[in-house]
Amino acid sequence: MALDPDRYSVLTFVERIDFSEDLAVFRLRAPEPVEFTPGQYATIGLVEDDADRPLLRPYSVASAPGSTDLEFFIERVDEGDLTPRLWDLKPGAEVWMRKKVVGRFVLDTDCRYHVMAATVTGVGPYVSIARHQQRLLDAGELDTPHRFLILHGASRSWELGTYYDELSELARTTEWFDYVPTVSRPWEDPEWDGERGRVEDVLRKHVDAASFPLDETAAYTCGHPKMIDKAQGILERSGLPEDAIHEEKYFVER
Repeated sequence: MALDPDRYSVLTFVERIDFSEDLAVFRLRAPEPVEFTPGQYATIGLVEDDADRPLLRPYSVASAPGSTDLEFFIERVDEGDLTPRLWDLKPGAEVWMRKKVVGRFVLDTDCRYHVMAATVTGVGPYVSIARHQQRLLDAGELDTPHRFLILHGASRSWELGTYYDELSELARTTEWFDYVPTVSRPWEDPEWDGERGRVEDVLRKHVDAASFPLDETAAYTCGHPKMIDKAQGILERSGLPEDAIHEEKYFVER
């Protein structure tokens, strides 16, 4: 199946920043600014000469909209068709992307307060949302910021990647943003002195501490389906209605 060039952009692979053997940020450059709603995903992939169809997969965009520079937080799956090939890319390589960035996992603008739970790469949509709000504030295009509480879980601290530093700094320098990183295997990370446990283990404590008004709060869960299922039950028990809780599962367990 040949690609319709009118439906795709050809991106340039700029760099890969490794956080571990199987986690990395990929930075790509588009020929023109890419507009989308923060939280949405792009379909990217490779076209190989010996393949009968393009190899494409959806990934949440971590960068803010309106830039030629796109960022994706990706986990390598050794038995997968695409990610091992992405890890083989050299700077300057071509990556194809559907021009239409889509998805409904976006900010519920009817609410002013937002609780966001993520496992590892699931933080990507929230990074895009937070970066976009900061950009609007810096440009004087937003008077009253939304309040965000992001809980970000990984097995070990280095799997949080550069987002740990970025989001920690944002929490330190703003009043509208709180960030709670947590590590579920602290015995493998003895220098870690932050929260310990899975996201769902510490979620209720931090939701209660934030004291967001329930009738003005939306919640989001993104990443591992087990976390999502458990976190949604916790959020409902905290008093949030089911329709105020949004999800984005990155894979389906079999």
